[in-house]
Amino acid sequence: PMGSERMEMRKRQMSTTQETPGTAQAQHSTGNRGSNACCFCWCCCCSCSCLTVRNQDEERARRTSHELQAEGIPNCEESPAPTLEEVNAWAQSFDKLMLTPAGRNAFREFLRTEFSEENMLFWMACEELKQESNKSVIEEKARLIYEDYISILSPKEVSLDSRVREVINRNMLEPSQHTFDDAQLQIYTLMHRDSYPRFMNSAIYKDLLRSLSEKSIEA
Repeated sequence: PMGSERMEMRKRQMSTTQETPGTAQAQHSTGNRGSNACCFCWCCCCSCSCLTVRNQDEERARRTSHELQAEGIPNCEESPAPTLEEVNAWAQSFDKLMLTPAGRNAFREFLRTEFSEENMLFWMACEELKQESNKSVIEEKARLIYEDYISILSPKEVSLDSRVREVINRNMLEPSQHTFDDAQLQIYTLMHRDSYPRFMNSAIYKDLLRSLSEKSIEA
């Protein structure tokens, strides 16, 4: 009986020894999973909710870019690099800033940091509409502008008072190049009074001015 008990104990020890590497490997695997987990998830990143959110953000960014291209509005206007004289002129008046593509690009970059880029996009879309002469094209572009910037359902809705909205709604019965003139002027005034002063004090403007000043000194 004692011999059989001793053999049984030895079998248990051998069984435990064989199981240990597998257990250690499982623990090591779990430890690695924990170290690779992102945010507050314990699960592996390939299926965690954080990755789902990140994918949604990337898809939203791609969709926004696609919308801009569909509207014919570039992410950035083509323009030569601004000169020091031009950048200094931007400080003289908002009109001088908005007259140049480089000025609009810099200002638009600033508006993006304040989450109000839709104001510039709307203004640009209205300018583009004014260049059209084909009736069907005018009607289509007017409809897109309304859906993108006037409709209360749009995430890019611009801030307009009720009077201007009533004017737009009447104008949309028979769209023309000037359907949004009152709204465009109101948004232009809003950018001038509200955003322009902050732009002049922003790092975007000051860094650009300093960079051009240093280049001018070196030359």
